[in-house]
Amino acid sequence: MHNLLPILQHYWWVAALVVLLACYKLVLRLFGVIIIDENSIGIVNKKFVLFGKNKTLPDGAIIALNGEAGNQVDTLAPGLHFFLWPWQFEVTIQKHITIQDGKIGVVSSKDGKPLSAGRVLGRLVECDSYQNARLFLTNGGERGSQLTIIPPGTYRINTALFTIQTADITQVPENKIGIVTTKEGTALRTGDIAGKEINGHNMFQDPQTFINNGGTKGMQEQVIMSGRYFINPLFASIEMVNMTSVPIAHVGVVVSYVGENGIDVTGDKLEHGNLVPKGQKGVWVEPLDPGKYPVNPYTHKVECVPTANVVLNWADQKTESHNLDKELCTITVRSSDGFKFNLDVSQIIHIPRTDAPMVIARFGNMQSMVTQVLEPTIGNYFRNAAQSSSDIEFLKQRKERQAEAFNQITAGLQKYNVRSVDTLIGDIVPPEPLMKPLTDRKIAEEENTTYKTQITAQETRQQLEQATAKANTQARVVDAERNVTIAEYDAQSSIKKAEGDAKSKTVIATADAEVIRVVSTAEAEKIASIGAAEADVIKQKIASIGPENYKSIEVTRALSTSGQKLVPEIISGAGGSSDTLVSMILADKLKSKV
Repeated sequence: MHNLLPILQHYWWVAALVVLLACYKLVLRLFGVIIIDENSIGIVNKKFVLFGKNKTLPDGAIIALNGEAGNQVDTLAPGLHFFLWPWQFEVTIQKHITIQDGKIGVVSSKDGKPLSAGRVLGRLVECDSYQNARLFLTNGGERGSQLTIIPPGTYRINTALFTIQTADITQVPENKIGIVTTKEGTALRTGDIAGKEINGHNMFQDPQTFINNGGTKGMQEQVIMSGRYFINPLFASIEMVNMTSVPIAHVGVVVSYVGENGIDVTGDKLEHGNLVPKGQKGVWVEPLDPGKYPVNPYTHKVECVPTANVVLNWADQKTESHNLDKELCTITVRSSDGFKFNLDVSQIIHIPRTDAPMVIARFGNMQSMVTQVLEPTIGNYFRNAAQSSSDIEFLKQRKERQAEAFNQITAGLQKYNVRSVDTLIGDIVPPEPLMKPLTDRKIAEEENTTYKTQITAQETRQQLEQATAKANTQARVVDAERNVTIAEYDAQSSIKKAEGDAKSKTVIATADAEVIRVVSTAEAEKIASIGAAEADVIKQKIASIGPENYKSIEVTRALSTSGQKLVPEIISGAGGSSDTLVSMILADKLKSKV
């Protein structure tokens, strides 16, 4: 500690400089100098006025416009400001007002003209987004909450006059719409439930234009679509609802609760309701086709009417997805013979697109149409039909009853603009005392049919066996037939061959005979010629040697060529001689030649 004192005594001026730098603004303030940072403004409060006429504020005023004592209308911009003595002026450093993205600034003024009767928000005054407080007050700005908001950004606003509160911007999601209820404007006419559509206010983001063009306070017919909007929550509240969806195979019939009184366009065609053009109050004659529509559900009602075939079931615990038949149940009827029985019925209907508005104008909705028309029409028809016949007859004539029901119901529904597609009788449940004899009879009939069927099956089996046996021998039959055919062909071939051979032999024999005849003729002629020649030779020999000599020569020649032994090996006989024997032999030979 003792060591620090000499150092402080020697460098006191350094310490003084540090303190001066740290408190320079206070020092300058003592001399009436104010330094405003670049991101701030100075709000001046004048404590008193030494000289001049305007020493005090007018009655009711809060902000001084002419230098009166009190909060001054003008602020100090960033920089140096002089002659703002601390004993006369109190300066408050105020950071700039920043409105973040996704937010808006809702403004309320502490000073200005009083609001007129019936007004809740101050009208629009051009004042550079409330950064020019003097212009706001001099142009007739009103005290209280303001119509106009401040969009996202940074502003130099005198908070002595204006109070700024941030609020979320209005964001309408996809497939939704915003239902607008305004808190400023003229009063609605008696009988109206919503304000009519006003042009030029940029989807309620320009409240002053809305009011100037005749906008009314309360619920609005006009809606806002999906998107981001700078809507003053003090001016209008927004309710998010789903868009109106008309499914496929449906049309949307619009019932409007707003607009001018509608003029009926149907004439005498529709007796139970009126149809009006689009935009008028009443049931619109032109329905909405399938799709999504930004319809205000508080000012317009859209009834979806199916244009495809609709099946309605009169059956316990059987309901279609449309739920139009959820209150329908199995029909109980009584026959002419006093028996009660239950039957399920399905009715198929169709409503054309152009007739859908008429149905809604007549009944209000599809459920009422089913309850008021279809349920009594179909139920009463089958009850009446059952009473005109016995239980057994009704069961037996089910097909005829179904066709008759279709014709009767079709005629009954036409006058209600509903077309009958088909009427189907489902399950019929007769009483148990009547059901048992019928069941027994049916069982007996089925057994009889079964026996007949079995007999037929056995007969068919016999036929099958015969056919099988025939099929098994068919190959042999075919072979036999083929052999017969082949034999026939062979026989015919043999006959043809024999005929050919006979003809051939005949021709050959004829040819041979002709040859023989020719040869014989030639041989005869030859022999004749040779004989004649030999005769001539013999005649010449006889003439030359004599007849006896010629005869002996010829006999000798014949014996020499005959091979006959002229001398026997044994000669026997009494007193015989060889000459005698030779003479006998020669005599025999000559006889044989002759």
